[in-house]
Amino acid sequence: MDDDASLSAWAERRDRKIGRLRAVPLVTGDGPRGTHLAPDAPRVIQRWNGHVWEPHGFAANLAEARRVLHAGTGAGTDPSPETTPGSMPKLRPGTGRHRKPGPGR
Repeated sequence: MDDDASLSAWAERRDRKIGRLRAVPLVTGDGPRGTHLAPDAPRVIQRWNGHVWEPHGFAANLAEARRVLHAGTGAGTDPSPETTPGSMPKLRPGTGRHRKPGPGR
C-alpha cells in the first residue's frame, strides 16, 4: 500500500469519529477513572471535533449522562431482562474440571 492510500484511510477513520460524545466524571484529584465509579458525580459531556475533546454539555449524574449519550439509539439506562444475571441460560451438565459438581454427585 502506498503512503497516500494509507493516509487517506487514516483520515477517513478519523473523520468517522467526529461528533462522538463521551461523559467524563467531575471529581477531584486522580479520582475514579471508570464510568461506573461515583455514579452520583456530575459529568461533563465532551464532543470530539477531530483534534481534541471539547465541552459540549453537562449532566448531573451517570444516569442522565447515559440518556444524553444514547439519546438517538433507543438504548435505555436499565439493562434489558435478557441480560440480567438471573436470566442467564443454565449450563448443560458436564464433568469438565471447570464445572462444579451438582448436588447428589
